[in-house]
Amino acid sequence: MNAWYSRSARWVAAVVVIAVALLAYWRFFEREEIQPGAGFGPSTKGLLSRGGDDVEGYARVLGPRDFSFPVDHGPHDDYKAEWWYFTGNLDGPDGRRFGYELTFFRFALAPRPVASGSAWRSNQLYMAHFALTDVKNGRFRSFERFSRAALGLAGANSDRLQVWLYDWSASAVDTAGFPLTLHAATDDIGIDLTLDSGKPMVLHGQGGFSRKSREAGQASYYYSFTRLPTMGTVRIDGRTYQVRGDSWMDREWSTSALAAEQAGWDWFALQLSDGRDLMFYRLRRKDGTADPFSAGTLVNAGGTALPLGHDAVRIREQSEWRSPRTGARYPAGWLLILPEYDLELVVEPVVGDQELDVTFKYWEGAVNVRGTSQGEPVSGWGYVELTGYVPSDDDGE
Repeated sequence: MNAWYSRSARWVAAVVVIAVALLAYWRFFEREEIQPGAGFGPSTKGLLSRGGDDVEGYARVLGPRDFSFPVDHGPHDDYKAEWWYFTGNLDGPDGRRFGYELTFFRFALAPRPVASGSAWRSNQLYMAHFALTDVKNGRFRSFERFSRAALGLAGANSDRLQVWLYDWSASAVDTAGFPLTLHAATDDIGIDLTLDSGKPMVLHGQGGFSRKSREAGQASYYYSFTRLPTMGTVRIDGRTYQVRGDSWMDREWSTSALAAEQAGWDWFALQLSDGRDLMFYRLRRKDGTADPFSAGTLVNAGGTALPLGHDAVRIREQSEWRSPRTGARYPAGWLLILPEYDLELVVEPVVGDQELDVTFKYWEGAVNVRGTSQGEPVSGWGYVELTGYVPSDDDGE
């Protein structure tokens, strides 16, 4: 009886501690006059969205700028939001294939740090998503973490490419940026990968200035490394697999990117067998039409970037997949036609259900590519991201 009572008391105490911690977390947002997720718009993955109506005091993306590295690999705390984004397709032994996503997000809760004697107080919040697609078994798993940028729990450096949230991390060994190591793990799955330098950095839009609408400030600074040779290990179901393949890195930061009439985007990052890479984002308006500020970049085998306007890529949806969790109807196959380059690509998910069941729900997953280039066969793989499809997100709130 005494032993049972002691265990019960400890359990009750633990529950109380957790409840108090969650209450404190919520109170922190209330003191900053911002609720968790407010102003980031779940219809755009809580990322570089319209940023809410309150942009006073934040830096704005108003025109081209000069980039400086490694400083610009680091945080831009005066903007409302940014991401460090990694995806990749990896081959393992015995025909195994995996897709992975590891993304770090920074959100500014207020334009400036709040004076406080507490080491826990910070106006910067970090969020990370980790997802793994097991193609052979048709399984997809996703995970999420949050932390304030305090006491070293989360943050990013400006002296080299390094960002972390607890023990999930992306870290370069020196100021060159690559090689870069990625680590993320849960009880069930984990990745330990090394990404090497491949093609040169690509600045999207006008020298890295990527406009999302005609209104001033609705834009982002955006650059990518579109092909990074990758090797390392994937741990899943109690086994560890040696893998190798290709990764893609995206970086964006902004205070508000989408306009009120825009619902979300379909983003394609494709690596082709002829050495070319294709990035294209189709911005979707709430009336279902494609926005004229949709854009992209075709990167040739030698690394030269060719900008693509909204009418350079024709997209035809081939099928759809309905989420049993959210009821959202996502496209589940596409035909991409680039008439100027005589390029036609069929893009198909390797697994239908690659919807991240996290705070801001969206679909992002590994895809296969097949088609023709000037009449010759071409294949490939890549990643597609779909935002703004969850029914409750239709109004962008």
